[in-house]
Amino acid sequence: MPAWVIDKYGSNDVLRFTRNASFPSITYPNEVVVKVFAAGLNPLDVSMRGGYGAATLSMKRDPLSITASGREFPLILGRDVSGVIMECGLEVKYFKERDEVWAAIPPWKQGSLAEFVVLSANEISWKPKSLSHTEAAAIPYVAATAWSALVNTGGLRKENCGNKRILILGGSGGVGTFAIQLLKAWGAHVTVTCSQNAEQFVRGLGADHVVDYTEGPVEVSLSALEKFDLILDNVGGDTERWALGLLKPWSGSKYVTLVTPFMQNTDRLGVADGMMQTAATVASKALKHLLKGVHYRWGFFAPSGPALDEVRDMVEKGQIRAVVEETFSFSQVPQAFEKMEKGHARGKTVVQVSTGGT
Repeated sequence: MPAWVIDKYGSNDVLRFTRNASFPSITYPNEVVVKVFAAGLNPLDVSMRGGYGAATLSMKRDPLSITASGREFPLILGRDVSGVIMECGLEVKYFKERDEVWAAIPPWKQGSLAEFVVLSANEISWKPKSLSHTEAAAIPYVAATAWSALVNTGGLRKENCGNKRILILGGSGGVGTFAIQLLKAWGAHVTVTCSQNAEQFVRGLGADHVVDYTEGPVEVSLSALEKFDLILDNVGGDTERWALGLLKPWSGSKYVTLVTPFMQNTDRLGVADGMMQTAATVASKALKHLLKGVHYRWGFFAPSGPALDEVRDMVEKGQIRAVVEETFSFSQVPQAFEKMEKGHARGKTVVQVSTGGT
């Protein structure tokens, strides 16, 4: 089948187009083969192209280390998919051939920059009828990531979000733009940090208050505001030093960061030592901040068809819309990666893999 693959880790020149990629086959009875109409790109794809998380993902693919190292190649990137089911495993009950579906693909699986991809039935969901495949491919990965961070880790739900004050650090990228819409649909008050030229963009998505990080030390502007119930950090770096002081103490408030050293630790130290280092780091930070009356948490992407079911309902109600910054053809995948590397996103980058589809 046609696909964009990498045969080694590196910069953009490792991307290679082939018409002879291995056709994915169903291995387990709960799997489906999906014909890809559109694929969404994320910063993770650029990082994975350079080898980010290689040790951890290799362990996930081959826990017993039966195969030789480097057996992940040729590797297909792309974490978002919107397409049509072509074949179902024997135990797939809720989906059938020709169903239009969308999904966030786990990073240890082959990705969506190919004509076909294999997924588990619990990772897929019916695509919203109101969205084209191109629009639909902009949502699943950021939706699953934000859902995991805000709902699974942050404990937020539609029922308890009303009047809560939420701060999103880095609100104009894929996760930020989705999180703004989700939280506003649930009735929260949302404050966002972004650059001045993105202010109208995030306000258009529903942000109540916007702080321009280019005007000076952003922590000074934020500390003048009323304290927050939850902070979602998409920026990382120096933010941990001051962000937790913006939370309401002794009221169950949480700081959830999506920028964690987990993958770097396992890449640098190996899986066992890296996981021990990670556990020690998060435990010490959590205890230190708990003594100050706030909760420190790490958020991670978690593939979830049921979460996408709920997101689909919100899309159909008009509460969430796809934010597509730029669309590329399948022949322009290297250009799409170059665009991703520049950063400062205003939504998602999508690749149209196949023409057709309703």
